[in-house]
Amino acid sequence: MGDEQGSAPTKPRRISQRGIATRERILEAANRLMFVRGVNATTLDDVREASQTSKSQLYHHFADKQELVRALVRYRGALVLQRERGGLERLRSFSGLVRWRNALVQANSLNNGKYGCGLGSMAVELSDQDEQARSMLSETFAAWEKLISDGLHRMRDSGALRQEAEPEKLATGLMAALQGGYLLANTAHDVGPMEVALDMALEHIKSFLTEPSGESTR
Repeated sequence: MGDEQGSAPTKPRRISQRGIATRERILEAANRLMFVRGVNATTLDDVREASQTSKSQLYHHFADKQELVRALVRYRGALVLQRERGGLERLRSFSGLVRWRNALVQANSLNNGKYGCGLGSMAVELSDQDEQARSMLSETFAAWEKLISDGLHRMRDSGALRQEAEPEKLATGLMAALQGGYLLANTAHDVGPMEVALDMALEHIKSFLTEPSGESTR
């Protein structure tokens, strides 16, 4: 039997600094357009024009729209988690939760409630179309929810929450209220429904405080 020679291992493609900058510009343009228009209503030509790239540049980095969208899921997820870590990694008190709530509501009010959550809107469009994108979005939501539950664990461990409080369930309820609030605010073009949803979820968490708090949820 003759010697069998395997194919040479594929070397990872190196991207120049200029190539990295071009790829980033494409993702930034896709992020802006798809946040406002949605994934399905945004074409590759739209992205190419907004990013001021040629077709050859665009297809050098992304073989098709699906590949671009999946890259955008990772890109947008990283941005959201970076933002959320800033407000949640130090969470140790109910007043910290209120500040987190206020920051999200204030940011959404700048658009009068329009467009919703950048991750939630992608989940609505992609979950039944692209299993890989759905899985990545699910992982990002789980990481976001864990930031909340970790903060609630710190509150319980410090004695701020009663021991019967269940941080994971409270975090899931708060995330559901947040995403539902984003959706209703987008439909109404009014941030009011988002405020109501978050305030009701925070009132439930407030009921587990070891000491009654007169602090408002806003």
